[in-house]
Parts: sequence; structure tokens; C-alpha cells
Amino acid sequence: VIDKSVLDSAEAKDLRLIAVAATGTDIIDRKEASKRGAKVCNVPGYATQSVAQFTMGLMLELATQAGKYANSVRGGDWQRSSIFSLLNYPTIELQGKKLGIVGYGNIGQTVAQMARGFGLEVLIAARPGERAPGGGRIPLEPLLSQADIVSLHCPLTPETRNLINEQSLALMKPTAFLINTARGALVDEAALIEALPQKRIAAAALDVISKEPPPADYPIIQAANELDNLIVTP
Repeated sequence: VIDKSVLDSAEAKDLRLIAVAATGTDIIDRKEASKRGAKVCNVPGYATQSVAQFTMGLMLELATQAGKYANSVRGGDWQRSSIFSLLNYPTIELQGKKLGIVGYGNIGQTVAQMARGFGLEVLIAARPGERAPGGGRIPLEPLLSQADIVSLHCPLTPETRNLINEQSLALMKPTAFLINTARGALVDEAALIEALPQKRIAAAALDVISKEPPPADYPIIQAANELDNLIVTP
């Protein structure tokens, strides 16, 4: 973390550039850096294809439950089935469903392109505080209430911290999926842990959490071990 105390140190007195070899700059106090004449830059195209592809992988896992079915075969459930197949877990088709994308930079745009190939209708969220969104964007609240899948791709800022919280989860359909491959702190994890067992949304898949790596007793990790509608990947 490059905060005020680091920037105030003697070692930083000649600092003119902070270059992050990734996309996120939330670990840097940009206002303090600017006061000292230090520019902050990132790599906008970092991991665009791989993050978008992994987002689609999580989406497909929630829709098809392929991992659970593979585990059923390992456990002998298919071998004991009275019919030719196994139908233990419900699946959905993505064709015709609505995907709400929150954060429409390089990754969000690539996810949209991939998603349309699966027949998904793409909804794009307006930026926080944007009163008259253009370019086909819609405010976040109606997006959350319409979307069958919500996928987060926005940076972590004071405006987006806990963007998905008790109130926003309440707007989502009980059949909706939530996917986060952006920053863990975009989601109020306590609110999500409360919503999932009550089936206020159908499922969530997170490749980011608010503390990385997590302690063994971290609540969202414990929840992933206990809930069948939460996936956490590292």
C-alpha cells in the first residue's frame, strides 16, 4: 500500500512516477501522490482476455453446475442412477437471459462481446452519480432488478466500495447470479453471506474477496465451504 505515510517518507521525496503492473490503483493514495507531483499509471489492457474468459467460466459453472455433476460421478451417484442420466442439480440456458455489466472498461466490453455469443442480452450500468447516462447505459438500480446475471468489472473507489450491499441485493431477482472478478470490496460480504442461504439471490461466484489471501477462518471462505450456492476461486 502506497499511502500518505509512505509518500511522506524520505525515500519518496524524489518520487515522480508510480507504475502499477496491473489494472487496479486502489492501493495508492492518488490524491496525495498528485500533491507531490507523482503521476500514477497502470496497464489498462492487463489480463483482459483471461479475466473475461474466467468470468464466462464462472457464469457457465453457475448455469450448468458441471463441477457438481463431475463430483457426483466421482462419488458414484451416476452409477447408481435408475435412468440413463443424473438430474440432481438444476441448470439453466443462457440464451435469452439478461447480463448486467457494472464497469464497462476493457474487461467489461470483452465480457459483453463473449456473452452475446451465448445469446445473452447485455445491460450496461451507468457510472456512479451519472444523472443522464448515455451510450445505452441504464442506472444501477433498474439494471439490478432486470438482470438475470450481474457481473462486476469496475475499479474499487470510495463510490464503489460495498456497491453490492443489503439494499442492492434486495433489488436483484431471487433467480439471479452475482459474479465478481474485479475487487473483493465491491461486495459487502456479510450481506452476501446472509442473502445466499435465504435464496434472496440464486448464487454467487467470486474470484476476489476483501482479504487476500484469506485466513482459514475468514467468513466468506467458511460460507463457501458450507453453502451450495457460493463459489470462491483464488
